[in-house]
Formats: sequence, structure tokens, C-alpha cells
Amino acid sequence: MYLKPRKSLPDVGELVVGTVRTVMDMGAYLELDEYGGLQAFLPWSEATSRSVRSIEDVVREGQRVVVKVIRVDRVKKHVDVSLKRVMEGERRRKMAFYKRYVKAASLITLLAEKLGRSVDEAYRDVLWKLEDAYGDPMVGLERAVLEGEQALRSSGIPEYWVEPLLDIARTHVEVKVVRVSGILTVRSTASDGLYRVRSFLLKVRELFEGEPKIKARLYTVGAPRYRVDVEGHDFKTLESTLKRVLEEAAREAEKLGLEFNFERLKE
Repeated sequence: MYLKPRKSLPDVGELVVGTVRTVMDMGAYLELDEYGGLQAFLPWSEATSRSVRSIEDVVREGQRVVVKVIRVDRVKKHVDVSLKRVMEGERRRKMAFYKRYVKAASLITLLAEKLGRSVDEAYRDVLWKLEDAYGDPMVGLERAVLEGEQALRSSGIPEYWVEPLLDIARTHVEVKVVRVSGILTVRSTASDGLYRVRSFLLKVRELFEGEPKIKARLYTVGAPRYRVDVEGHDFKTLESTLKRVLEEAAREAEKLGLEFNFERLKE
């Protein structure tokens, strides 16, 4: 799928997604999927750092790749790209973003057709406004599923799009759940230690219940060890919430004279 570009040419240093169309001895020609199929050239010297017999050992026709823009002639509209200058982590992140962007664009242009609106309107009034507001239009649709119409209105989308867009988001957008788990170890040598531990665990549960954007479960795996499972829709929110709760729990443990430790589980 070729996306409608917000600008006519990419910038030097930009990561772009391209589909290989022609492979030759000197290099390969790609069509840039995010720039309406704009042609770009991948020189042989920029294909790989490995020793290979042919560029066809690196790319093949029809293959979709992530490349880095290394030269742009804005007069001739000529673009050169590099494959070897893209790190694996960059490639994964860019491709994941591209796939999410394509899904958002597909849903929004499909809705535009149903509403009798043009593709240009779909991009200008919805897709790009979500991108500006959230960095990733799919994040905007996910927020709409979780928070309702206000997540769309706050991005500046015209009102006639809001309700039908929310409907299509609720039907086709699945918001993934992320989880962090760990083990709380709580001990007391006091004569009323059982009471203190129980009071501490109730306080921890209360702290988690006071966090509206997460779900938490606290249960015993055999005293003095208790498992905590924390779930949410945003990893950064999950991490910051867990950190805040654990800091408060540590203060509560000190006040009760408890030995307290938290160990994160690798899952």
C-alpha cells in the first residue's frame, strides 16, 4: 500500500520503507511506500557491509525493506538510500511503526469511502491530526477505544468524523495489554508480625486500587512471598505506577518495622 505523503521528498537521514522493484548489477531501484511510490536508488556499495557475490544475495524484487536516505536532489527529485546503514533495532521499530500506520490509514480511508469523503480529507482531517496529536495515528485510535470520543476531539478532528471513527476503532482496533510481575517478600520478627504483614499487604492493595489506569492482583505464593501482577495498556505508565507504589510500600514497611523486598519476574 502506498501512503499519501505529507511532503514531496524525504530528508537526508530519514528512515523510510521501500519496495524493491528492479535489481541490477550496479544496485536496485525501490519505490518508497510512504512517499506515494517515489523512486529511490540503492547503490551496490550501500546494500551491505558483508562480502557477497551479487546484490541479489541481499535484496530481491518485491521485497519490502527499511532504508536510510543518504542523498536528495530536490531539483531532479532523485533520492539515494542505504540499506547497510540501518541498524537492526532501527529496522524493527520502523517496520512496526509502518505496519501500524498502514492499518490506521486503511481504516480511516475505508471510513471516508462510507461517509462519502475523499482520501485527501481522510488524511488531512483525520490521519495527520491523529499523528500530530499522538505521534502515531494508531495510538490515537487506541486511546479512543480506551477513553472514548474526547480522545478524538482533542486532536482536532472535525465533529462529523468522531462518532463513526470511534465505532470503527472499537470494531477493528485491539488494544494490547502489557504486564509486569514480581515477588514481594515481607517478613517480621515482632510478636504481632502476622498482624503487621497483613496490614502492610492491605495497604499495598489499596495503593494499587488507587491507580485508575492499571489493574493489579496481589496473592500469596507461600509466606513470606507474595506475587504481584500489574497490567495496563501503556508500558511507561505501568513502570511509573509500579515505581510509585513500591516507593510508598517501602515507606509503609519501614513504619511497620518489616523487612521488605521486591524482585521482578522475567516472563
